[in-house]
Amino acid sequence: MTKLLRLLRPALVSAVMVCAVMVYSLPAQQVSEKYHDAATKLIALAQQDDDGLDRLEYLCDRIGNRVSGSASLEKAIDWAASEMKKAGFENVQKIPVKVPHWVRGQESAVLVSPSDRTLHMLGLGDSVGTGASGITADVVAVSSFEELAALDKNKVAGKIVLFNAPFVSYGQTVMYRIGGASRAAALGAVAVLVRSITPLSLRSPHTGVMTYEPDVPKIPAAALSVEDAESLARMYKRGAPVRVKLTMEAKMLPEADSFDVIGEIRGSEKPDEVVVLGGHIDSWDIGQGAQDDGSGIMAAMQAVSLIKKAGLRPRRTVRVAFWTNEENGGAGGLAYAKWAGDSAKTHVAAIEMDGGAEKPTGFGFGSGGFGGGRRRTLPPGAAPAEAPAGMAATSETAFSRVVDIGKLLEPIQASTIRRGGGGSDIGPLMQAGVPGFGMATVGTHYFDWHHTEADTFDKINRQDFKNCSAALAVMSFVLADMPERLSEMK
Repeated sequence: MTKLLRLLRPALVSAVMVCAVMVYSLPAQQVSEKYHDAATKLIALAQQDDDGLDRLEYLCDRIGNRVSGSASLEKAIDWAASEMKKAGFENVQKIPVKVPHWVRGQESAVLVSPSDRTLHMLGLGDSVGTGASGITADVVAVSSFEELAALDKNKVAGKIVLFNAPFVSYGQTVMYRIGGASRAAALGAVAVLVRSITPLSLRSPHTGVMTYEPDVPKIPAAALSVEDAESLARMYKRGAPVRVKLTMEAKMLPEADSFDVIGEIRGSEKPDEVVVLGGHIDSWDIGQGAQDDGSGIMAAMQAVSLIKKAGLRPRRTVRVAFWTNEENGGAGGLAYAKWAGDSAKTHVAAIEMDGGAEKPTGFGFGSGGFGGGRRRTLPPGAAPAEAPAGMAATSETAFSRVVDIGKLLEPIQASTIRRGGGGSDIGPLMQAGVPGFGMATVGTHYFDWHHTEADTFDKINRQDFKNCSAALAVMSFVLADMPERLSEMK
């Protein structure tokens, strides 16, 4: 008998290992079956319910744009808390946040030579102003940082630098908007003009935040429409004396008081464990902030509302969060993580929607995601970025589980799960080890409207918005209800 056992031992061990793998992987294979009925109910309900669209319409038409520090942002925050209470959410709270308060003021850009005409411009967020008399100077046009660096300093000093960089992707091209002023100032430039970061322009300038390096002078920075940037660059290339007068009243005021807004459905078994989903309630001071990011916060609120209307009570808490100050500081995401404190360890997932409400395709998931615009424009098959230090890695088992959850979204063609997820506001939570998700859409027109006067409610496709809400509802519900946490899957 002993000899027989020795002979059979390898086969027995192999059989036990196979059984163990089957037992371990079986739940992951059954997730899409177990939650099929709940997902079907949520998707169907999303198609019938217009509450989310009605809220977004009100936010856009009755409140409008919502830059940090503005009265309209605080009006939106108070209204959002009231709406969450009306929807029957539990533990509705406003979390205090200090935010920067940048004011645009009056602004203009005029071509003085070789002809006289008004240019289509928007000052960049957080830029300094020009002073009342403005700045009139010759323009030096370049298409890259390398081209600027190759110029002698005396060819740049006292000039206005125009960065006419063609749009490649948001993640690659936005560096000219963010860092162009300091690069030019280091060579003695007195102001910068930046070609708008967009693949399409109808004489529409795109604003956005810029930053200053601490060791160089702060100079005014503004965006030009693609058409005007191209025109100035053509004339400069042909040797014409291109001269522009830039006037900006922009200034930074003392920090203002603001708030994140949260509300939730408490979990039935593990209420201290949380799935949080949301977007940012602030916008730039132009347009209506419809796609960026009114659609994100209202789709997230609608998702939680759908779970409640469907009569579903997950094991864990599902929390919607409207973070403030994403556009020019990220104070809301940091304040939420600080408010959560040690309880961030009990967050089982964080989901952000900040890419507009075009047709959803699925989610990015896990460490190494591309935050903000870079994540939204990650091309198919592209590798994720390096995960920041301290951010938890994504196990193959966890990724497989999310892929299985994604199958529930096949009816709305939003089942694709890619590696690398997240967003600006949930970055601090991901840094603390919380698994991060980013809603992915086709992104066909988002950057046509992004940070412009054209970001208005009429750009919202009703069916796409409903499908975004459905995708958020299904993903957040399953993550909150399934027995295991993704972080426990090794």
